[in-house]
Amino acid sequence: MSEEISGPSAAADLDSARDGDDAAFTRLVAPLHRELHAHCYRMLGSAHDADDALQEALLRAWRGLDRFEGRSSLRAWLYTVATRTCLDSVGHRGRRALPVDLGPAADHAVLDAAPLTEVAWLSPYADAGLPAGPAARYEQREAVELAFVAAVQHLPGNQRAALLLFDVLGFSVAEIATMMDTSTTSVNSALARARRQLAAKVPDISQQQTLRMVGDTRVRQIATCFATALQRGDADALVALLTEDVTWSMPPLAQWYSGVHAVMDFAVAVPLTRCPSWRYLLTTANGQPAVAFYVGAAPDAVHGAWSITVLTLRRDRVAGIVSFLGAEHVADFGLPAIL
Repeated sequence: MSEEISGPSAAADLDSARDGDDAAFTRLVAPLHRELHAHCYRMLGSAHDADDALQEALLRAWRGLDRFEGRSSLRAWLYTVATRTCLDSVGHRGRRALPVDLGPAADHAVLDAAPLTEVAWLSPYADAGLPAGPAARYEQREAVELAFVAAVQHLPGNQRAALLLFDVLGFSVAEIATMMDTSTTSVNSALARARRQLAAKVPDISQQQTLRMVGDTRVRQIATCFATALQRGDADALVALLTEDVTWSMPPLAQWYSGVHAVMDFAVAVPLTRCPSWRYLLTTANGQPAVAFYVGAAPDAVHGAWSITVLTLRRDRVAGIVSFLGAEHVADFGLPAIL
């Protein structure tokens, strides 16, 4: 469960914050900071946008604290402010995308592709310390999985907010109507439309269900085998890990590959042969196994951060690979810039 803001110390901090004590306000909101950030990420599809939105939301909350009358919990009020801040951002920036949203898959390796900088790309999410959250339709980790967050980006802002507040965070329809300054009828309608769209885009079996079935030891083994196959340039070891319908995409490159033959054509042409030397660190992202990759000019050279690669599993095979290219993603995970 998320941590509630209650008790004598919280009441004292609330009084002090209303009197202008910013340290008291910081203490008051600290227990909810992580889950509010995750909510902003789900709304916006970008860890950096979530940083900005949460900072703006907390500033709005601080400045408007005298308007909090206590008719709802402070948690609900903070989610109201955060949600409205995110809706403002959605209106200005549009939705985040993955390469699969832009066009059909390539059937052979595209060499020397240039990044598509005009697209607002979905980014990976460092999920360490993600709170369990209240019981709801989706688990908290299910609700940061790539398939879920990518699907949510296709929803209009009001549908996105209603779905996340109800199905992920467990707020009631009446609470959401108040938070979004609308009617319960409108909230129910938004929820119904959002669920219909998500049903067509989100797999029936979540990654959390798959990971539990596969088991932690085997999941770590799969991620390790994937990373070492690239490190050793071992095409046979790599293909043995993949499903027949595997996909591989690499934002900010627009090209993506579908099917084991196209994926292996790309893998052999680019990462297994054109990248001189790989090193890696295992991590997790979006509630899924992930690898931080580093590239060097030679095995004994310094290796610089290259990507966060998120693996989607089906049973005990890799069914999806998304390599988020850019040293900035590795830094967001608190990992070193070089190995």
